[in-house]
Amino acid sequence: MDIRGTTICAVKRNGVTAIAGDGQVTMGQSIVMKGNAKKVKRIYDDKVIVGFAGSVSDAFALSERFEGMLQKYSGNLMRSAVELAEVWRSGNMVRNLEAMLIVADKDNLFIISGDGNVVDPESGVCAIGSGGNFALSAARALIENTDMSAEEIALKAMKIASDICIFTNNNIIVETV
Repeated sequence: MDIRGTTICAVKRNGVTAIAGDGQVTMGQSIVMKGNAKKVKRIYDDKVIVGFAGSVSDAFALSERFEGMLQKYSGNLMRSAVELAEVWRSGNMVRNLEAMLIVADKDNLFIISGDGNVVDPESGVCAIGSGGNFALSAARALIENTDMSAEEIALKAMKIASDICIFTNNNIIVETV
């Protein structure tokens, strides 16, 4: 899935998970439609953080379906992510969504894709979106070579990505759990 138009980066360190996202909304390859969109939000009584990348309508649809699973499974993040993927895999969804989510609670961190995949990042660092690989590389280097907090690493990695990726701006929102 080739997603352009945003960057989301998550870092889990010392019992804290930070998810950071930029604010740029891009139309096509050359037009910035908005620079202050909020793509990271708190849900489920502020116990879960979600960051999304991809087509806006698909990202909202994926996020809403995930929120529904959280309600159904009393906030159990892992079960909600897996059940959402199983619904996708069973063919009960109309189509694949051109979107991805990073979701986190106090214990877990997952990437959920609009085609029914769930990934538990092995290093406690992950990123999605057009600048995801830039942010991921920066975050991995920072987590291995500094004592910075999860929030500081996520923010710095996003700033680095915004300097490199034309689909990522430096209007960054960070949420921690």
